[in-house]
Amino acid sequence: MNNSLSRRDVLRAAAAASAASLAPFASAQSAWPAKPVMMVVPFPAGGGTDAFARPLSAQFSKQTGKQLIIDNKGGAGGTVGASVASRAAADGYTLFMGAVHHTIAPSMYPKLDYDLEKDFIPLTLVANVPQVLVVNPKRVEAKDVKEFLALMRKNPGKYNYGSAGSGTSHHLAGELFKQQTKTFITHIPYRGAGPALQDLISGSVDIMFDGLGSSSAHIKGGRIAALMVAGPKRNPAFPDVPCAAEVGLPDYNVTTWYGLWAPKGTAADIQARVIDETRKAIQSDELKAIWANNGAEFPNLSQQQFAAFVSTEIRKWATVVKASGAKLD
Repeated sequence: MNNSLSRRDVLRAAAAASAASLAPFASAQSAWPAKPVMMVVPFPAGGGTDAFARPLSAQFSKQTGKQLIIDNKGGAGGTVGASVASRAAADGYTLFMGAVHHTIAPSMYPKLDYDLEKDFIPLTLVANVPQVLVVNPKRVEAKDVKEFLALMRKNPGKYNYGSAGSGTSHHLAGELFKQQTKTFITHIPYRGAGPALQDLISGSVDIMFDGLGSSSAHIKGGRIAALMVAGPKRNPAFPDVPCAAEVGLPDYNVTTWYGLWAPKGTAADIQARVIDETRKAIQSDELKAIWANNGAEFPNLSQQQFAAFVSTEIRKWATVVKASGAKLD
């Protein structure tokens, strides 16, 4: 009996010691975030990524009690910021908010020092936003796409369009539009959609193929005019703007989407926590209203679905780049 009790006591003591030794680790993991989290946004402030990153940052901070600090690192179509984020410590305190541009970049930049699928862990798709054709109404006197095309064909090369940089969706959307409409518009790359949009508003740029997230407030304010949204249907936020299919461009379907990644090696439980907090934030009443106002959807893909989506987008844009002959300017 005593021997039996002794063995039982030994087993209990061993279990208690094991639990005690694991407790600090478990506590450290469950305590995330124990300090502010950095989110690298690879474009200057004021662009489409910011339109979603900043509200998400505020809601995340409200939920967790820890700041989600945005670090804007623009340049080279978003690849500079991606490079910085790929080398960050995989401790859960650096996240990366990339975009569709980063699935185009492998086809446009042959010497990237990071690999989107190997150096990052895809977490969740944050927003999906249709592209919109917007013009400075003082520079482009066209009330609809028909008048716009007539003007472009009559004056090949006279007008220009700004983009967030070579190899971004803004750039490729313009090249695809030119290809499908047999028009020529000069491309002017910027270091982000924000600066390009400001030059569109001021009249230094004539046209943009932009995401609704960054253009919506300026369209509603009358500073720029929307002629068409890409895709097969109108956007609920802008019901009076026709879609591409309605104006004779059924194959013009371009969306700007934004997603969240973590550096490779980030612990699985931290990945799960980031995903949960992000979904909770985007499904809050505050962010639902902002997403709707920007004409955006939250697809709510699983982590595995988002990873598959990214792979599909890389292949899709490689085909578009090859067919359009798009080059770095």
